[in-house]
Formats: sequence, structure tokens, C-alpha cells
Amino acid sequence: MSRSCPALLITAPSSGQGKTTVTSALARLHARQGRRVRVFKCGPDFLDPYWHQLASGAPVYQLDLWMTGDADCRQRLSQAAEEADLILVEGVMGLFDGDPSAADLAQRFGLPVMAVMDSGSMAGTFGALAYGLQTFRPGLRWAGALANRVATERHAAMLQRSLRSDSPWLGAVMRNAAMTLPERHLGLTVASEVADAQARLDAAADALADTPLGQMSLQDLQQWSVEFEAASAIRTRPSLKGTTIAVARDTAFCFIYTANLDCLQALGAELVFFSPLADATLPPCDAVWIPGGYPELHASTLAANTGLRQSLAAHVQAGKPVWAECGGMMVLFDTITTTDGAQHTLWGLLPGDVTMHKRLSALGPQQLKLQTGVLRGHTFHYSTSASPLMPATRTARPDHDPMPDAGEAVWQQGSVRASYFHAWFPSCPKAVVELFTPAHEGAA
Repeated sequence: MSRSCPALLITAPSSGQGKTTVTSALARLHARQGRRVRVFKCGPDFLDPYWHQLASGAPVYQLDLWMTGDADCRQRLSQAAEEADLILVEGVMGLFDGDPSAADLAQRFGLPVMAVMDSGSMAGTFGALAYGLQTFRPGLRWAGALANRVATERHAAMLQRSLRSDSPWLGAVMRNAAMTLPERHLGLTVASEVADAQARLDAAADALADTPLGQMSLQDLQQWSVEFEAASAIRTRPSLKGTTIAVARDTAFCFIYTANLDCLQALGAELVFFSPLADATLPPCDAVWIPGGYPELHASTLAANTGLRQSLAAHVQAGKPVWAECGGMMVLFDTITTTDGAQHTLWGLLPGDVTMHKRLSALGPQQLKLQTGVLRGHTFHYSTSASPLMPATRTARPDHDPMPDAGEAVWQQGSVRASYFHAWFPSCPKAVVELFTPAHEGAA
């Protein structure tokens, strides 16, 4: 059995062309018309999906042929096709960038490709770029090109004339400050922190409504139908049944894959949430997960929350597991030095110091080998950490054996395990059980 559903992979020649805004605008435009839209993000991005979820009103999941895997991608797309009128997949970086790339994903599942191109400083080259993207790899389904940040109607006409006859023109989106989505050092600002987020999405949807793309009916969209093969849901044994896991979640700790929460619940865990910024104690729990985020932006508030620090210390003293990722790890060290040179005392549950930098310190896919299996994920951070501890282990790049100084350190002290590594829990549920199970109980 298979299910047909219109689908688009929205890409660009490079990052910064506006594909996140266009993806969210298209989702918002159709959702406002009562259509069921499911949006996915290609690659390990945490931030773009917040905007896509606000625009579509539906959960957003990541698709990555390495990190999440072919079977996981297939199952999520198949499930979405069962319930959606339109599936949108936002690419990562440029169409052919990365290994695997957005083009690899499009080709694997037969997704039509639409290119968004910042055309503010080009004319005839628009057609050349579109032609290159369309023909560089044989076998890709080409949906067309959309010009973004266009100056005038005359400019739009020049761009349209530059296209070859076999490359559909999907329209021009004019320069519009209202369409700009705010950014900071790790990417887009989380939508929930932007007071006028919905208004920005509506403005973007209104702008897109004036293009041939935005004026397509549901019948018009059928030209981009994809046959998605039915895929069986991946079954997970409830090995964490009876375990309550407290998950840190607020503006300081917001890098949470929806799939990770789903995985913990499929394993039988009960999830409770707490705010390190606002809560003075942990909720009653058997284990804690502190995901990544922006502790550097809230260092003073976190440092002042001595009640939560003491509650977490008691949790650790009782031998209960803590798994901390990236920003969640940073807050556990003794101090953090921000880019302005200010030093803040943090929670001191791991010995050592964190230093923020103005440039990216590490980026890319990573995998963590534990006793029960290998977790896949990625790393992306602007800080470095130094500790007198010796790393318990290190992550490795895909298909590479760990080198003595390669990959991210995994720090361990007592029941705390912490790393810059962001894990994709569904990649190895057995290893997730190991992370959240006290060591004396065994991980197998």
C-alpha cells in the first residue's frame, strides 16, 4: 500500500537565501485555508522547526538519511501522507551541500525540488543558477524557482525572462522588512520568544499569496504528488516503564527534538518538565535530562537559582542519572565567561570552566558509542570547555574510528554524564535506556 500526497523540498543555492521564511509562509498560507500541512526539516536543526510548527499547527520532525536514518525518514513521511494535504520539507544549507545532502533526501523519496533564491543583486544570473540546480544531478524532480527579496516588478520580469522554458517560474517575493525572522548567534530566534511571531508569518504568507506559487489550488498542487510507500511503525520496548524523567525546558534550554520526547514516552517513561530559570526545585523524578539551549544568555539568572542547584546536587548524590547536552552541560560547570569578558559562577556539579567565542567552535554529525549501542546525533556550539576530569569517552564522526583527541568529550562524574553532543534518541533506544538508568541497575 502507498499513499499519494503533494510534497515539496524547498531548497536554495546556499544558506541565507530565505528558505525558512518561504517554507513557513507557504505552510501558513495553506493552513489558513484549512488545509492540513506537515512540515519537516532536513538535517539536525532545532530552531527552524519552531517557526514551521507555529505556521502549520502540527509537530515538526527532522529528516536526515544519516542521523535519523532511511527507515525513520520513510516512516515519518508515510505517516504524514496519511493525514496531510501538503508535505513541505525545508532543506539544509545549499541543495548539494553536506553528506547526506538535501538533494540526496529528495532523490531517495522522489520529492520535487523548489529553489528559493535571493535575487536582490542579480538579473540574468538567476536563470543560470536555476538551470544549474535543476540539471546538476540527473533524476531530481524539479518544481521550479522562486525569486526572493526582489526590488521591483520590472526586476521580477527580468528574472522571469532569464529562466529556460523547462524551468517553471513560481514568482517573486518583494523585499519586505515584515517578513524578516529575527536571528542570533546559533540561528533563528525561537518563535515563542518573538512577540509578533504570528504576525510575521501572516505577513510572509500574504506576500507569498501574490505569487503563482501562493495562488495554487489543492488541485494545482497535485502536479507535485509523491507516492509514499507505507512503512511500519518502529516498535520500541517499554524498558523505561515506571521511570519518571524530568526534562529542563524554557528559553534557556529549548533544543529539544520532538522525536526525542516521543522516544522516551515510547520507552514507557513518564515525562515532567521544569524551568531552570524559574523553578527552585526539581520535580519528583528518577532521572534528569538537560538539553541544549542558551545558558550564556541567562547566566546571571541561572547562577542565582541556588535552590535548583541544591536540588540537582541532591539528585546526583542519590545516584540518580543526569544526561546533559551542550548548553545543559555548560550550566553544570563552575563558571562561564561570555564574549564581553564577564565571568559568571554556575552550578559547579562538574569541575571546569566554559568560555564563549564569537565564532563557531564545532559543527557536524557525531555518534556516541555506549555499552548498549551507538547513538547518532550532531554537535554545534560557540563555546569551549576545560575540565581537570579525563573524558569518560569521546564521540566520533560518522564512519570514523575515534582518535585520541577527535570528537566531543563525554564528561562523567558520579551519576552525571554530559557532552556537547546532541543525541537523536530514536537512533538507538537501548542506549537511551542506558543514559537514564542508574549504573548499578545495569544498562542491558
